[in-house]
Amino acid sequence: MGPKPFHIDPSATGAFQALGDAVMMGEAAGEVEESIEAVVIGGGTGAPVSIRTLMSLGISTSAVVAMADDGGSTGILRDKANVTPPGDIRKCIAAFADDPTDPLVRAFKYRFAVADDHALGNLLLAALEDASGSFPEAIRICERLVNAQGHVYPSTLDHVTLTARTRDGRTLDGQAVACHSKTALESVRLASDADAIRAYRPAIKAIERADLIVLGPGSLFTSIIPNLLVPGVVDAIQRSRGSVLFVCSLADVQGETWGLSAREHLSALFDHGMFGLIDYMLVHTPVQLRAESPATGSFIAVAGDEPEYASMSDLDDLRLSEGIRPVSISYQDVLAIQAEGPVVIARDLADARHPTWHSPSALREAVLQVVRLMLSRRDF
Repeated sequence: MGPKPFHIDPSATGAFQALGDAVMMGEAAGEVEESIEAVVIGGGTGAPVSIRTLMSLGISTSAVVAMADDGGSTGILRDKANVTPPGDIRKCIAAFADDPTDPLVRAFKYRFAVADDHALGNLLLAALEDASGSFPEAIRICERLVNAQGHVYPSTLDHVTLTARTRDGRTLDGQAVACHSKTALESVRLASDADAIRAYRPAIKAIERADLIVLGPGSLFTSIIPNLLVPGVVDAIQRSRGSVLFVCSLADVQGETWGLSAREHLSALFDHGMFGLIDYMLVHTPVQLRAESPATGSFIAVAGDEPEYASMSDLDDLRLSEGIRPVSISYQDVLAIQAEGPVVIARDLADARHPTWHSPSALREAVLQVVRLMLSRRDF
């Protein structure tokens, strides 16, 4: 038999669909009792993870999504049909679906090998943008189709491109090229054929009214930061009464952050306008961080049914041999980060079967802790 005519992208968000069932059966930690609004700022496969997590907590959620994607199906549509990039929008719409198992929702995510591997949702958004004359209207129609429980907003409607500068001084043009850089990126910027890049006003309003603003997880320089480069977005975060949570990635799976520590991830956000604006940072560590046991010291690692002693360097070697490079964090890094303002919540957040994916239950419990801490520190 030949290859299947269609398939669905492998994604961590599939695992997060189980959160809804766990909540319904009372098997998950409690929901947030206060009525609060959250907005997820990101793109790619990371933003849907935060969307499903927040929804499982009963939090009213929306998403602001980067518009710099130019790879895969989206890149082909941008190049050949001059449409607004649909890929990351499509992923977030699907994450908001009331019933992820509905055949229509599943079909929305199908990719067709017989048609340049286009995703049906991408084609539908592109066609509806042309038919309605409006990309926001195309989004609204698709949200109704999947009975979305939240709204997705592009950070801008202008057609933008991403340019990156690597830490060894090279310039890379395009999001798809930048994310696969052979060395870590230092900075990124947006360009447009328009006289000036303009923020999409409803996205700005969603940020301004949010009680909780979640950055990530996801590709730092090509999914999260491009939103912050749209004029007015960082200003809206500053005006908002909301607390800001940065969910740091677990591991390097692309070249853009290769070898960067969690502290360096945060510094990159600071360098792109977020200094003084991040209240909480959620980081993964497979070990308990102690003053006497920094990242190079000893820890207890669970292997099978019995714990055994190992070193962080041993763990790094093991993960590297499997093609995975964990984003490192040390006790000293935590102190340095907190000295700059953010409260660090360090937990073992990795899925046991997929080390580069967040564990749905672990991430949910950590975000719930952040929300409760946020609520205890301020009046709503």
